[in-house]
Amino acid sequence: MARDIGARLRALRQIHKLSQRALAKKAGITNATISLIESGRMNPSVGALKRVLDGIPIGMSEFFAFEPEREEKVFFAAEELKEIGRGGVSFRQVGNNLFGKRLQILHEHYAPGTGTGKVRLSHEGEEGGIVISGRLEVTVGNQRKLLGPGDAYLFESSKPHRFRAVGEQECVVVSACTPPTF
Repeated sequence: MARDIGARLRALRQIHKLSQRALAKKAGITNATISLIESGRMNPSVGALKRVLDGIPIGMSEFFAFEPEREEKVFFAAEELKEIGRGGVSFRQVGNNLFGKRLQILHEHYAPGTGTGKVRLSHEGEEGGIVISGRLEVTVGNQRKLLGPGDAYLFESSKPHRFRAVGEQECVVVSACTPPTF
């Protein structure tokens, strides 16, 4: 249910050409809250959802009746990958609208010394990836491993985890996550 609400909200926000920050400002909440709702990691109360929808503006009945178009596109040129990263980390996603999709594929680029942050990530699902170039330190639960080109990882995403580029070279990874997290 939270995933469905999040995907609907993301699609409507994008249709109305609003950033998460702009919608949060209009709704009087933090942009982190919008991000949590859209990623399915937060199921908002009815009151909170109404405040968010007032920022678009759209009514509750319209919101729940709305069905984002399912993307039928099969092939994507490199320049069509959607950038969803920030800072020194680039996450380029295959497909723009993942509503109804069960798989997310990313082409990741980590500048030397950058990563997903000190706070470990944790969410439902599974993820895996292959290091294409550079060196990537992957921490999953109590395990930590330094991976190089051709090395791979696969784990349950509910285990606290993080990623960090090690060395002086950019690290490139191709990864997949199910269900989508962004």
